[in-house]
Amino acid sequence: MSVPESINWLEDGCPYSPRFQDRYHSCTGGLAQAAGVFLRGCGLPQRWHEQDHFTILETGFGLGQNFLATWAAWLADPQRCQQLHFVSVEAYPVAAADLVRAAQAAEAGLGELALPLVPVGPLADELAGVWQNLSPGQHHFQFAQGRVQLTLAVADVVQVLPGLDVVADAVFLDGFSPGINPDMWSAATLQAVAGLCRRGTTLATYTIARRVRDGLTQAGFAVKKCQGLPPKRDRLEAVFQGLDNSAASAPAQLAPLSA
Repeated sequence: MSVPESINWLEDGCPYSPRFQDRYHSCTGGLAQAAGVFLRGCGLPQRWHEQDHFTILETGFGLGQNFLATWAAWLADPQRCQQLHFVSVEAYPVAAADLVRAAQAAEAGLGELALPLVPVGPLADELAGVWQNLSPGQHHFQFAQGRVQLTLAVADVVQVLPGLDVVADAVFLDGFSPGINPDMWSAATLQAVAGLCRRGTTLATYTIARRVRDGLTQAGFAVKKCQGLPPKRDRLEAVFQGLDNSAASAPAQLAPLSA
């Protein structure tokens, strides 16, 4: 069993990583960032409407804010897909208590930026209830009578991505910033992400770093800058236009990307 990753809680209530010397999310809050950057940036919830299955790939599970927001948006959506599969990679899982504390702090800061969500607190409690014995390797969890599935790969992202058996409909790139954790955003990582996408897969991230834009373009994504979540001015949205993954079925219809 691995020792949970240490977190410092700043005076403003934001979780801080001593390892990477950075905040886990924008000062607007992790759930607001999840809704305003990742869900919105990938055209959700519209893109999963009336689909049988929808798969999201995430680099950097962190405190689980993106997963919890996605699960909450799925529950709140009467046109939700039948099965939601969330696949995430995290080298340094935090303690279950920190997942719950972060969700409680972030829910208070959702404001008007958020999509319609059910209350996240009970979902965080449910996640914390199975968040144990997270040794290196893949862990599989089921929620909502099995209709929501979480696959967590406790591993280095560069090493584990090429071996994942997944075809993503959407991708959340959410590691610590490229300047702090460059391997998370390397050309090799972005190429590995592309190898798990199909034509039409949408991707979102908070960073507009040139190396990320160039890496995504070289990996087969069409990239554009969009209005960011304050205090950030910009964020990125992308659509994979490379050759279809041989394991992929026909791509889902794309909702228009936000301006």
